[in-house]
Amino acid sequence: MQSLPIRGRGAADNPPNRFERIHYEPSDDGEPDVQHAPATQLFRDNTQSIIATNDSPDVPFSASINPYRGCEHGCIYCYARPYHEYLGFSIGLDFETKILVKEDAPKLLHKELNSPRWQPQALGISGVTDAFQPIERHLQITRRCLEVLADFRNPVWIVTKNRLVTRDIDILQRLAEHDAVCVVIAVTTLDADLARVMEPRATTPAGRLETIRALTDAGIPTGVLVAPTIPGLTDHEMPSILAAAREAGAVSAAYTMLRLPHGLPDLFTHWLDQHFPEKKEKILGRIEAMRGGELNDPRFKHRMRGEGVFADTVKQVFDVTKKRLGFPGRPPLSMASFRRPDETPQLLFGDEPVR
Repeated sequence: MQSLPIRGRGAADNPPNRFERIHYEPSDDGEPDVQHAPATQLFRDNTQSIIATNDSPDVPFSASINPYRGCEHGCIYCYARPYHEYLGFSIGLDFETKILVKEDAPKLLHKELNSPRWQPQALGISGVTDAFQPIERHLQITRRCLEVLADFRNPVWIVTKNRLVTRDIDILQRLAEHDAVCVVIAVTTLDADLARVMEPRATTPAGRLETIRALTDAGIPTGVLVAPTIPGLTDHEMPSILAAAREAGAVSAAYTMLRLPHGLPDLFTHWLDQHFPEKKEKILGRIEAMRGGELNDPRFKHRMRGEGVFADTVKQVFDVTKKRLGFPGRPPLSMASFRRPDETPQLLFGDEPVR
């Protein structure tokens, strides 16, 4: 039974979890398949640590924090969806409606940065979930984590699709004073109608460009990430996205190609059947052309860019456009100002504490 699209959600059903032996299959009773939008549920995540490390050559940081698991933005293409299967959930509706909340994240972050074992380095935020997704407006866990980072002056990368990041300009400016912050706004398309069905609860494309402008005007180095670039659907927008972002003040630019790990090929194909059946074969064919005949290539140094004629063409368009637009580049993140504010200050001959 084919599910109908659900307004405000990216996925329309819950594909089976690859680790589970049984799953729920709705019965087909012949009645119209009316889809109702499920409400978002929050679950406590009692993790005992918050900093995760990776050895991937494809990302610009080796340590990151994620205050949430799952993401209400509902981006159909999100490579992080399969992580939800490790929690016993589905990559479909579960990923965008069952959100795990790390309430102790700020306290854990303070503890880990304060440890002598922590070697100061840039931390990434939003590696497997968007830390500024809608629920953050109320819970403010990400904001409190940023306050900890500002107290320690530990540099941070932030990647988001949500204008809510502008709420925290006051904290970001504190970090910017020490060259310790870079914000990257991900822009997939400038087409509001496409964005509405592809990433239904993320900030609109126009709103993301406004976010770049607001952050840049506040003195916060901000870049654009054209990601993911979807061949046959959004790849033609590369020059216009870069031009719009540069006009808004972006100082740097990067891109990644669509990647579909684990169960995402079926989920994405179903979404194409629902929304773009006339483009389905073209899109899937181009993905296969840059993935060695498959819909996914998990190899490091290949998964983010692809290979072959089509991938090379996209890279050339990006490189030429970026050079023409004159992105100045962001300043390097600095660890020079890192401090542990809880340490007892050194006193010299009765003078004021030296910090």
